[in-house]
Amino acid sequence: MCGIAGIFHLETAKPVDPARVRAMLDAMPHRGPDGSGIWTAPGVGLGHLRLSIIDLESGAQPMLTDDEALAVVFNGEIYNFAEVRAELEAKGHVFRTHSDTEVILHGYRQWGEECVHRFNGMFAFALFDARAQSLWLVRDRLGVKPLHYALLSDGSLIFGSELKSLLAHPLLRRAPDLSALEDYMAYGYVPDDACLVAGVRKLGAGETLRLVRGRPLPQPHRYWDVSFADRTKSSPQELEEELVALMRQAVRSRMVADVPLGAFLSGGVDSSSVVALMAEASSQAVKTCTIGFDVAALDETAYADRIARRFATDHRSRIVSPDDYGLIDRLAFHFDEPFADASALPTFRVCELAREQVTVALSGDGADEAFAGYRRHRFQMQGERIRGLIPASIREPLFGTLGKYYPKADWAPRALRAKSTFLELAGGGGEAYAASVGVTPHALRQRLFTQEVKGRLGGYRAEDRYVKAMANAPARDALDRAQYADIKYWLPGDILTKTDRMSMAVSLE
Repeated sequence: MCGIAGIFHLETAKPVDPARVRAMLDAMPHRGPDGSGIWTAPGVGLGHLRLSIIDLESGAQPMLTDDEALAVVFNGEIYNFAEVRAELEAKGHVFRTHSDTEVILHGYRQWGEECVHRFNGMFAFALFDARAQSLWLVRDRLGVKPLHYALLSDGSLIFGSELKSLLAHPLLRRAPDLSALEDYMAYGYVPDDACLVAGVRKLGAGETLRLVRGRPLPQPHRYWDVSFADRTKSSPQELEEELVALMRQAVRSRMVADVPLGAFLSGGVDSSSVVALMAEASSQAVKTCTIGFDVAALDETAYADRIARRFATDHRSRIVSPDDYGLIDRLAFHFDEPFADASALPTFRVCELAREQVTVALSGDGADEAFAGYRRHRFQMQGERIRGLIPASIREPLFGTLGKYYPKADWAPRALRAKSTFLELAGGGGEAYAASVGVTPHALRQRLFTQEVKGRLGGYRAEDRYVKAMANAPARDALDRAQYADIKYWLPGDILTKTDRMSMAVSLE
């Protein structure tokens, strides 16, 4: 929806040069083609780029309260803003606009930092409280919207929606973080708890960071985490009805917009379910789009066409080449950090196609994490059953030896590619799952890195975050633990990063 950036002096209220905030915004103009704004006060500067979705006339930012005691810049949408607004109005709050941004200001004034628990949406925002001389940074529960920050040598903290906005500040040192390089080599993306530029951090999903003038930089506060520990006792039929009701509510809340909207449609279960519920809620034909490939084995447009006919959508498709290498430089610019998920190419193309007619598009991203849709989830459960049957004293040397000497046969039929399976069975469940989501094994990375790099890494290993997350997960079984780790790392680091950067590259929400 937007891009935000800003500067906050932690030690003293030094003047903030608006030109520096402007430079940070100018680094990412694609995030807000409909307008921009900058506001400064002693010790703080806030900047905003706007892609208008709701309240096109009066939702400009930075937005301040009437007494100018609170100021906010906000990227995203609060889906339940109408309900929260009604609750606040009943308590005597008077609104000047119809935007969801103003709900954040009044919500904070009414409930303080507890207001975030009342917001249902995708968001990243920065709220300055003049009376407390504080800046409050907030990111949504799952990490749909990004937020980077860094502490500079002059005592200021800078923040922005994209890494390139921080790089526009002359005081940010450009030095690589080798642990993030290790992460990238392991996973094919830089996770949300790391950054390739040393000293830059990403506010985590479900986290807040409160900065107070005169105090040191604190650690982020986690206000939300997903739990798999407790399950409902409802019957399958009751759960089915609840799921459909929740999905119907979620889809309808995301269709609130003052601009044209549509949907990505691949023909799979996830996007087809979204389109079906959109068609149910809309009096007009839903605008859908899909990308196909000129290689028959990769093309799935026929499935999308069937769903489009079933729900009478206004459907468009475009055929592209899987060797769309001309996009590489453009995609690298938008990702800022190295990103090796090949689906970024078709994601950009489908966003580009959608933007020709709509400003907002719904998608099925995130369903595999929520509903255990990846094949690796099934393999993990099977592996855990085997580990549970064979004592570790037998399993580790047996499968470890088999894995060591079994040939690596990527060319062979899948049933004969047993080397990685043996190695995974030799280790624990966390180790096995970390290997299954990785792209470059630890042993191979060790061969690639020089002795100097290995020394500077000091034994750091990218897989350990998955192992630790699964060991400490609020979960009941192996599948729960795998899903928890995916939601913590894979979802925000890969899936949501991809959709945010590729959609914002063409100014699509």
